[in-house]
Amino acid sequence: MNQLQENIKPYSKAIVKLLKKTVDNDDIVWEDILFYQTEIQEYISKIGLELIIKENDGYAFLKQFEIDNDKNTIGIASRRQVGFETSIVLVILRQIIEEFESDPTDFQVTDKFITESELKEQIGFFLPEKYNKVKFLKQLDNYVKNVVKLGYLKESGTNLNEKKYKIHKIIKEKITLDILNEFKENLKQYVESI
Repeated sequence: MNQLQENIKPYSKAIVKLLKKTVDNDDIVWEDILFYQTEIQEYISKIGLELIIKENDGYAFLKQFEIDNDKNTIGIASRRQVGFETSIVLVILRQIIEEFESDPTDFQVTDKFITESELKEQIGFFLPEKYNKVKFLKQLDNYVKNVVKLGYLKESGTNLNEKKYKIHKIIKEKITLDILNEFKENLKQYVESI
């Protein structure tokens, strides 16, 4: 056995997956993440990362430590710039998941699914009157693809011949209620300035 093989830990595969993406509770390494969370945290903290486990929501991810009040990090992961329109879709999805979790009528359902037509309807409600909704909706497929690539939506089959998506709950971590409210206010000011 060589030295590299000796250094492999039972949770090494879990760390590698976490470095690549958010890990859901249906992933093969989920139990390793739960069982070895102390060891994983100890290992990744050396490179400025923190393990976040949302067991009730069924996912885990890595977050960079902020080294000062300006939200600077050591830069292990780069921040992705998303376009304005993709940001609108993200904010709408965040609002949908907030309303879904605030609705006390259905305690059995834990995941929120949305079809393309439901998303278009929500966009219609969300965007102010002066905003060019027709242009936005023509490009909606591209914005949705961007959101899927970012991991906030997961294609989950079809419903009446249209795509159905699961909204990933990690969106709550990335787009806080403060960010949601700030974006709504900025959008309102932007539309009023046109």
